[in-house]
Amino acid sequence: MASDFVRLLAPAMREAAAIARRLEGRVENCPKTGELTAVKQALTEADTAVQEALLVPLLKHFPGVCLAAEEDTPTVACFPANADEQVVLDPIDGTLRSYLEASGPYAIMLGLVVRGRYEAALVALPREGLFFEAVRGGGAWVSRAGGRRRIARGGAAGKQILVSHGMPESFSDALRARGFHPIPACGGAVSVAPLVVGAQGGARHASTQGGISIRGRVGVLVAREAGLHVRGGGGQAFPADTATPAPVLLLANDADALATMEEALGEAGLA
Repeated sequence: MASDFVRLLAPAMREAAAIARRLEGRVENCPKTGELTAVKQALTEADTAVQEALLVPLLKHFPGVCLAAEEDTPTVACFPANADEQVVLDPIDGTLRSYLEASGPYAIMLGLVVRGRYEAALVALPREGLFFEAVRGGGAWVSRAGGRRRIARGGAAGKQILVSHGMPESFSDALRARGFHPIPACGGAVSVAPLVVGAQGGARHASTQGGISIRGRVGVLVAREAGLHVRGGGGQAFPADTATPAPVLLLANDADALATMEEALGEAGLA
């Protein structure tokens, strides 16, 4: 099922990214009620349009899955409340800071969870024109709009570190002191950061109880299948399941960059 999931939904991901790009600068924030922070409240027409662009083909090909969808759009009600396979969807990760305020890249994420772990994942970075796909045990791929996909592998890159908006400025200061260039980004972009040209790694911190959410872990499968260094806080492995609490995510192309980020994490009091 995982391979079919990627194959059948990759075209929808490209269409969803195109919709998000077309609506950039043309939509306003219509905050959701019931959320406590501006980041969680952020909602635009682009969020709902992108989610429906993914849910309609998902319903056609995989009507029996249940959902963990970010928004409450019409097609959500067509899926069962419970199932063995769950699809996790965030139509625009980083709506407020990354999409509306253009502070770093935003992402579109779609993942397949079976028995508590990701088996397939698709992540798009629309502004960068990048599309990532992964199947557990089957590798990861990257492509550009209109281009052929190729195997995604980490390797030598630049000095940029994509840093989530939840990271304190002291962490970025520590990175700068070590010669790196922190760039703000949404969590979805952070999770594939070392695969972006010019980036050496990515760092994310979630202060909420339970840490990084199930949606925030979609891209980690891409990173692992691409052979990147993936670590949690305190030198611990980042959990492979979707439920184990994990407030910190670090990713890097090489062990030296990972060690540098861990040192910066300690200086920021987050180790």
